[in-house]
Amino acid sequence: MDIKILGMGCPKCKRLEQITREVTTEMGIDATFTKVTDIDDIMAYEIAATPGLVVDGQVLSYGRLPSKAEIESLLSGALG
Repeated sequence: MDIKILGMGCPKCKRLEQITREVTTEMGIDATFTKVTDIDDIMAYEIAATPGLVVDGQVLSYGRLPSKAEIESLLSGALG
Protein backbone atom coordinates (compact mmCIF):
# COMPACT_ATOMS: atom_id res chain seq x y z
CA MET A 1 0.00 0.00 0.00
CA ASP A 2 1.37 3.42 -0.99
CA ILE A 3 0.41 6.10 1.53
CA LYS A 4 1.09 9.79 1.07
CA ILE A 5 0.65 12.43 3.76
CA LEU A 6 0.04 15.82 2.16
CA GLY A 7 1.04 18.85 4.19
CA MET A 8 3.69 21.43 4.91
CA GLY A 9 4.64 19.97 8.29
CA CYS A 10 1.97 21.41 10.59
CA PRO A 11 1.11 19.57 13.83
CA LYS A 12 -2.03 18.03 12.27
CA CYS A 13 0.00 16.71 9.33
CA LYS A 14 2.53 15.13 11.67
CA ARG A 15 -0.24 13.64 13.82
CA LEU A 16 -2.00 12.20 10.74
CA GLU A 17 1.20 10.42 9.76
CA GLN A 18 1.74 9.13 13.30
CA ILE A 19 -1.81 7.76 13.64
CA THR A 20 -1.75 6.24 10.14
CA ARG A 21 1.54 4.49 10.86
CA GLU A 22 0.08 3.10 14.10
CA VAL A 23 -3.01 1.83 12.27
CA THR A 24 -1.03 0.14 9.48
CA THR A 25 1.15 -1.59 12.09
CA GLU A 26 -1.86 -2.75 14.11
CA MET A 27 -3.63 -3.98 10.97
CA GLY A 28 -0.52 -5.73 9.62
CA ILE A 29 -0.54 -3.64 6.44
CA ASP A 30 2.70 -3.43 4.48
CA ALA A 31 2.82 0.26 3.59
CA THR A 32 5.26 2.71 2.11
CA PHE A 33 4.92 6.24 3.49
CA THR A 34 5.80 9.43 1.64
CA LYS A 35 5.54 12.98 2.97
CA VAL A 36 4.47 15.41 0.28
CA THR A 37 5.46 18.91 1.39
CA ASP A 38 5.94 20.77 -1.89
CA ILE A 39 2.95 23.04 -2.48
CA ASP A 40 2.86 22.32 -6.23
CA ASP A 41 2.83 18.57 -5.59
CA ILE A 42 0.06 18.99 -2.98
CA MET A 43 -2.00 21.12 -5.37
CA ALA A 44 -1.80 18.34 -7.98
CA TYR A 45 -4.18 16.35 -5.76
CA GLU A 46 -6.77 19.16 -5.99
CA ILE A 47 -7.41 19.37 -2.26
CA ALA A 48 -8.62 22.57 -0.64
CA ALA A 49 -6.73 22.19 2.65
CA THR A 50 -4.20 20.00 4.41
CA PRO A 51 -3.55 17.57 5.93
CA GLY A 52 -4.34 15.10 3.21
CA LEU A 53 -4.30 11.31 3.22
CA VAL A 54 -3.72 9.63 -0.14
CA VAL A 55 -3.74 5.84 -0.46
CA ASP A 56 -2.69 4.19 -3.70
CA GLY A 57 -3.28 7.46 -5.57
CA GLN A 58 -6.76 8.12 -4.18
CA VAL A 59 -7.45 11.03 -1.82
CA LEU A 60 -9.27 9.54 1.19
CA SER A 61 -9.27 12.54 3.52
CA TYR A 62 -8.23 16.19 3.52
CA GLY A 63 -8.63 19.40 5.46
CA ARG A 64 -9.02 17.76 8.86
CA LEU A 65 -7.54 15.16 11.18
CA PRO A 66 -9.64 11.98 11.03
CA SER A 67 -9.97 9.84 14.14
CA LYS A 68 -7.99 6.63 14.50
CA ALA A 69 -11.19 4.61 13.98
CA GLU A 70 -11.93 6.53 10.79
CA ILE A 71 -8.41 5.93 9.47
CA GLU A 72 -8.86 2.20 10.19
CA SER A 73 -12.10 2.26 8.23
CA LEU A 74 -10.55 4.19 5.32
CA LEU A 75 -7.62 1.79 5.07
CA SER A 76 -9.90 -1.25 5.31
CA GLY A 77 -11.95 0.15 2.44
CA ALA A 78 -8.80 0.77 0.42
CA LEU A 79 -7.77 -2.84 0.89
CA GLY A 80 -11.05 -3.95 -0.65
